[in-house]
Amino acid sequence: MTKNSDAGSSSGNGPTPFPLPDFEALSENMARLIEESGKATAAYLKPIEERRTFDGAGGEAAEVVKTLGQVAERWFTDPTKAIEAQSQLANSFVDLWGSMLKRMQGETAEPIATPDRKDQRFADPGWSDLPFFDFLKQAYLLTSKWAENLVENAEGLDDHTRLKARFYVKQLSGALSPSNFLLTNPELIRETVRQNGANLVRGMKMLAEDVAAGHGELKVRQTDATKFEIGVNVAVSPGKVVFRNDLIELIQYAPATETVLKRPLLVVPPWINKYYILDLNAEKSFIGWAVSQGLTVFVVSWVNPDERYADKGWQAYMQDGILAAIDAVQQATGEEKITTIGYCVGGTLLALTLAYMAQKGDDRIDSATFFTAQVDFTHAGDLLAFVDEDQLKNVDALMRPRGFLEGSRMAAAFNMLRPNDLIWPYVINVYMKGNDPFPFDLLYWNSDSTRLTAANHSFYLRTCYLENRLVKGEVELGGTKLDLKKVTIPIYNLAAREDHIAPARSVLKGSAAFGGPVKLVVAGSGHIAGVVNPPALKKYQYWAGPAPTGTLEDWLEAATETPGSWWPNWFAWVEAQAPQRIPAAERQPGNGQLKAICEAPGEYVKARV
Repeated sequence: MTKNSDAGSSSGNGPTPFPLPDFEALSENMARLIEESGKATAAYLKPIEERRTFDGAGGEAAEVVKTLGQVAERWFTDPTKAIEAQSQLANSFVDLWGSMLKRMQGETAEPIATPDRKDQRFADPGWSDLPFFDFLKQAYLLTSKWAENLVENAEGLDDHTRLKARFYVKQLSGALSPSNFLLTNPELIRETVRQNGANLVRGMKMLAEDVAAGHGELKVRQTDATKFEIGVNVAVSPGKVVFRNDLIELIQYAPATETVLKRPLLVVPPWINKYYILDLNAEKSFIGWAVSQGLTVFVVSWVNPDERYADKGWQAYMQDGILAAIDAVQQATGEEKITTIGYCVGGTLLALTLAYMAQKGDDRIDSATFFTAQVDFTHAGDLLAFVDEDQLKNVDALMRPRGFLEGSRMAAAFNMLRPNDLIWPYVINVYMKGNDPFPFDLLYWNSDSTRLTAANHSFYLRTCYLENRLVKGEVELGGTKLDLKKVTIPIYNLAAREDHIAPARSVLKGSAAFGGPVKLVVAGSGHIAGVVNPPALKKYQYWAGPAPTGTLEDWLEAATETPGSWWPNWFAWVEAQAPQRIPAAERQPGNGQLKAICEAPGEYVKARV
């Protein structure tokens, strides 16, 4: 078999055919494939047979049909518009067919549709060199664009329905790509023939394992989880747990400099994921970097809740979470004033807590930083597609039997925001190519999901996403009505330009909700990479400068762009507020009033679902 017999290669006479497999080996592997597929089916059926499934897929499917039906109704109630829409697609296919006929006759023909330069699904040469697969690719791209245009141009559709329809079309389009199917993907055909089907056997084996691990639901394998261990090669910054209650462990990190800033730092991460996104490894650790600058860093590690926590809502997370952590930081350091960071939903809770403290005259937090956190949810992005009264009722019903939402469901929702990056490449690479995924610490963290208490999750979706009550001053916690305008401390508000979860324009709009000075900084990249961007990597950039007003586009145009990480800019802001330093010996974890309970990273972070 020669090299140029592979699909995708070409000569003067055009692409050469696919090589022939070893039919004996292929038949053996097909028998093994059937055996492994039986195991996958058994893993899927097991929880159903045991009557312990809590599947909301029926309601979700009905929501998709209902939403896309509303789009279709807007077009087909007017016969003229319906014919116009059908003609647009038909004309595109006539142009495509004409282009393909030219190619078949040996003429040069420009493609009718081309993928976005960032779209790696069609990177294999076979998608362009082989006419059949080139036709499939272009037909798919034309149809996908046509479907998107139907949603965008449907008249009389309310904004929320249009947002949902846009989201569902993106999911269906991603799922139906010809790159996802063996017989319509030239790279998969070539690889299957080359390996005589052994790749499919390996892939089906991993599929069965992942369905079993997900208790009947597929938890897509994005990385090799066996290569990581919390406290061994992730979450390894030295420190000690100095406080613990039912909801949190508080970690104090050991100093790494001769002197430290007198004012300590308390970090409040989201409870939707585990805190060690800020401590992935020595090179990427924001926690480690902050310690190296001379900060005394405390981090909240949230418990992974079960049935016992069903009624723990935002008031409990404020009282037993942030406020308890503040008390503990004071005891550990003897300091009256602290600075804080809130990341994502941890930032939203921190904002609520700051408003509560302002109302109570509690001024222990001297400044606050928000990492990609929202307080005004007007422009909350694609996650709004999951939030309306009918869908929230379905989620409430899903959580009611056990009092929590499975972490895998929230992880799946976040993955669905970028299906062509976070779902389908791994389905193809693992389950069809049969490859072990690359060991990647970020994806290990992403798969290490946490449960969400029913009270907490319901409050978040209804109060923030559905009703946007926080910015309206309508939220009450602990018998206190909360007004963000009473928060007058300095705020460093970090957005990420490509963030799909907390869009930059949402963070910009939320800056106006506070009553004090707000420094807005917009980092390059997205919700994670925009935050976890160490200076040593010299990646991306950030924008800073003007007051956070107007549109995001106008603000960016007026801002100053700086290459690299925003971390030094943030530290300079923190240090300028309270530059006094003390000997680091005074900040050894466990040497203050609070004694060490155990070594970092503690016990709560190790609980898996």
